Amino acid sequence: MTRSPMPLPERRPSGLPPRPPSDGLGWAVVPLITLGVGSPVSFLYAAVRRRSAGLAVAAAVYAGALVAAYEALLAQGDEPHTLGLLLLLGTWIVSAMHAVGARPRLYPPADPSDQRNRRVVEAARYRRTLREEARRIALEDRGLAHELRIGRPDLGPRAYDDGGLIDVNHAPPQALGLLPGVTPEIVDRIVRCRAEQGGFISAEELALQADLPPRIVPDIAEYGLFLT
Repeated sequence: MTRSPMPLPERRPSGLPPRPPSDGLGWAVVPLITLGVGSPVSFLYAAVRRRSAGLAVAAAVYAGALVAAYEALLAQGDEPHTLGLLLLLGTWIVSAMHAVGARPRLYPPADPSDQRNRRVVEAARYRRTLREEARRIALEDRGLAHELRIGRPDLGPRAYDDGGLIDVNHAPPQALGLLPGVTPEIVDRIVRCRAEQGGFISAEELALQADLPPRIVPDIAEYGLFLT
């Protein structure tokens, strides 16, 4: 009685691309929600990130306005207090409007095609990571590889995703036809050579014995599994 393969714990691949860039909303609201007090830090951060002298000057101006406002509030008399409140209010309003206006330039919206391409790249890198992990399992533990059906898409639904590996030495012709660039005529050559010598140890040996086109050898090395 054949046991059903047990899925391995999910492991997040390490080769994923970085997260999509921020839309800048958090940065833009800092001056507003902090009543202008966070403006110098916010604009200094943007200046460093974008290497912008103009933003650095803005950060310095807002910092100077805040310092002057608090000095006026600490001074004696109603007029300095009024001036201080006006400076605080002005810094708050101007910096908040400045941040909202600068946001589209500092954080331009991502193009839909860029987002789609990023997802495609992420998926491809994830599949590559799956293949690397599955290949490691197959080389270190043949029994586990057999139970997980690594490299054998012909054996029906599998709980374990090996990233598209094909066991060149054991998979049937219809599975070998899933290898990139492999035509039915090439499949026949692989099957014939495999029957004659019992299997291959690498894509390079397969290419030599079965007279494969050089252009498809790297893809076979990526997707082929050579278990002896």
